[in-house]
Amino acid sequence: MIERATPSSGLALIEAEMRRQHGDALASFAGAATVAARIAESARRSSRLLLIGMGGSHFVNRAAEPVYRALGIDATAIVASELLAQPLPDRPRTAILTSQSGASGEILQLVARPAGREERFGLTLDADSPIARSLPCLIGAGGVERGFAATRSLLISLTLHASVAAALGQPQEDAVRLLRTPPSPSVDDALRQLAECKVFIFSGRGELAGIAEGGALCLMELARVPALALEGGQFRHGPLEILGPDVGVILLRPAGPLATSAAGLARTCIAAGMRPVVFDLSGEAPLPGAINIALPPLRGFAAVIALLPALQQLVIRIAMTRVERVGEPLRSTKITGPE
Repeated sequence: MIERATPSSGLALIEAEMRRQHGDALASFAGAATVAARIAESARRSSRLLLIGMGGSHFVNRAAEPVYRALGIDATAIVASELLAQPLPDRPRTAILTSQSGASGEILQLVARPAGREERFGLTLDADSPIARSLPCLIGAGGVERGFAATRSLLISLTLHASVAAALGQPQEDAVRLLRTPPSPSVDDALRQLAECKVFIFSGRGELAGIAEGGALCLMELARVPALALEGGQFRHGPLEILGPDVGVILLRPAGPLATSAAGLARTCIAAGMRPVVFDLSGEAPLPGAINIALPPLRGFAAVIALLPALQQLVIRIAMTRVERVGEPLRSTKITGPE
């Protein structure tokens, strides 16, 4: 195992982002009320909400999507490149275009196209960015993220979506409390279990599905290993054939009725000779045979805000066992231009 033998400036940037992500997220929530109210009014009026992003921003939107649906909004998360290739029919709807840098090439191409009957808003961390100059925007505090893999930007973007949910009438006291006093569970046992795995599968349901997808992306970026993200139901439909001792499975167990599905997946993994890692927000008894990482029993944005930093810690520590200069990309850039 590589033990940080080569100090990485990229890793230092990521760790610096994470140290301040909760404070910046709190400031973001406090400053978002005015634009959040405008978005909420538009979404109520149109009853249709499109969440548009690329990369990590899309996975934030995937986590937000089921929360908006629970509030009675017909919400869909979709990648910007898909809309560029095949635009949706021009109908009344609300759209949030998400780009932490405010300069993602595909997002700017969409902004340049006529909105028609679509009422557009933005979500960004850069108040001076092209998207912020073009649209009414939810603005994250603290400026753009400098670390390569998305960490702080994800938490802030989720918190900005929580501000819209609050404007739609969903209380966010638990989310704000967790930003002030975040849980800090140990991931040491999980790291030991996953250290020698060659392939990784992340799986969640509901709002945790998007967080699983973000975790897989981050691991591929930082550790340069194959990582899949499968919504819990999709995991059962064929991909179970991949299970084996060299596969690391990370299950995100939600509170409520969906907790039963995660328990069933864990039993399947154990029967295949594996020991899955379970980030558990169910509030139920730990799953026998799994490595259980207990988190407060929560739903909605409070659940993802509690979970995300702990999952980030595990992903980064896995990467540190495999890559000498973690966070220093070989082929990617922080801001991706148009295709």
